[in-house]
Amino acid sequence: MNRTASDDGRDRDDEGRARSARPRDGLGRPLPYGAEGVPRQPEGVVRTPEETLREAQRLLDAGMPFHAHEVFEDAWKSGPESERDLWQGLAQLAVGLTHAARGNTAGGARLLRRGADRLAGGPGSVEAAAAYGIDAGGLVAWARELADRAAVDGEAGEAEGADAGGGADSGGGADSGGGSGAAAAARPVVVDAASEAPRLRLDRA
Repeated sequence: MNRTASDDGRDRDDEGRARSARPRDGLGRPLPYGAEGVPRQPEGVVRTPEETLREAQRLLDAGMPFHAHEVFEDAWKSGPESERDLWQGLAQLAVGLTHAARGNTAGGARLLRRGADRLAGGPGSVEAAAAYGIDAGGLVAWARELADRAAVDGEAGEAEGADAGGGADSGGGADSGGGSGAAAAARPVVVDAASEAPRLRLDRA
């Protein structure tokens, strides 16, 4: 995407739509202008369900769930209303994995559970998933298991940081190395996006 100027000072794409031109890393985090990032997914691409699933799986396997969510977003925006819950649910799973991989375990867990609920109970989700060979049951189980694990890991990381913080009673000052406890408290617990990538289709090993 080319960075173009606009009257309001916002980045816009070649068609004039507002979209940040800052490069992003594999998890969608903005990088400084001029840095070498990962190419963004083009917006508004109309794909068949087969193409959507194939491209999203490729991105998930590569550890780029943020980019996979953009593919699912195109699907629910361009697809029939009856399939919206399916594609929105899949997009939420991808965003949840993105947040968990960034270290935002609480936010990731919430989105994973929300996406799982949408896949499990959204009108038309089960029927559409079955029609496209999507392993809805497996994805719901995967999302809820990862959400539970991420939430527990996040709480454990916070507790570990607090215990190592070294307060006034423990004499944790600059000379005693109390600063390392603060660093531990600030260090997020993350998951590896590629190794945690789910299988979207029943016919994939």
